[in-house]
Order: sequence, then structure tokens, then C-alpha cells
Amino acid sequence: MKLRDIDKKRYSKHYKILFAVIVTELLIVSIVCSSLLISWFSTPEESHFLLNIAGVVFAALIVTYALYHFKDHPFMNEVAYVWNLKRQLDQIVRKQHKIEPLMENNNVDAMIIMNYMYKGSKQLYELDDNTITLDSLASRSRLLDIRLAEQNLTVSTDDYHPDLLGQF
Repeated sequence: MKLRDIDKKRYSKHYKILFAVIVTELLIVSIVCSSLLISWFSTPEESHFLLNIAGVVFAALIVTYALYHFKDHPFMNEVAYVWNLKRQLDQIVRKQHKIEPLMENNNVDAMIIMNYMYKGSKQLYELDDNTITLDSLASRSRLLDIRLAEQNLTVSTDDYHPDLLGQF
């Protein structure tokens, strides 16, 4: 996955709209489904707990299907990119304990992966206004840049591809 520039205002606006739509859809569909299930399969004296749960599950399935179906819609462009970036960074974080020692031993693939992680995390933190850890991230990125300079290596985020993680 290649990093790309994202308009923060557009991303934030679309994310908020999408979140509101998801919550509204979950509420409406779960209430309607639960009501229908109760009217079809229950009597007033019975507990409706399981039918209410079934309505919520059905609503969650519908929302999941809608998100999957519309993931390539232009409105979802920035939000889908950020979701995919988060997923990719999560895969790196799960293997980070194996990658970092190799980076210390000047493994080029490990340095490419960590460079991607640092740059992708910076972009993600800035998009989500999570500036608390940016200083720590910047210092780790600078250390990697120094290590790369010492080895006369030049890497970019374009050098990263998910297959690199397979060796760790």
C-alpha cells in the first residue's frame, strides 16, 4: 500500500458523516428488525431479549454489507484509505518485536518496513489529531534516518510492500 496525500478536512468531514450514518442505520434497522421479529415470533408475556439481539445482529450485518459494497465509492475514498493504512500499520506492529532487532543489525528490509511505519503513523496521527506521540515518533524516525545515512542507504515509503512482512 502506497502512502498518499489526504485532505484532512475532507477526510474528517466524510468520517463524521459516515459515523453518523452508521449509528443512525444501526439504530433504525435494529429497532425495526427487533419489532418485526417480536410481532412475528413472540407473545407479550415472553422475553424479547433474544429477538432484540437478533435485530441488532441483523442491523450490524446490513451495515457491514453496505460498507463493503460502497467502499470504492468516491465519498469513501479518504476513509477507506485510512482504514487500510490502519490495517497495514497494525500488521507491522504485530511483527515489530521481530523487525526492530534486525533493524539494529542494519537489515535493509527491516529499515524499509520501519520507515513506512514511521511515515504512515505520522500521517495517521496528523489526520486523527493524535499529536501526543508525534515527538516520540519523530525521534525514532530521525534515528532511522541517521542509521540509513551511516549505511549510505536511501529508502522511501514506495519501497515498502506487504510481502516484506512475510520474512518476519
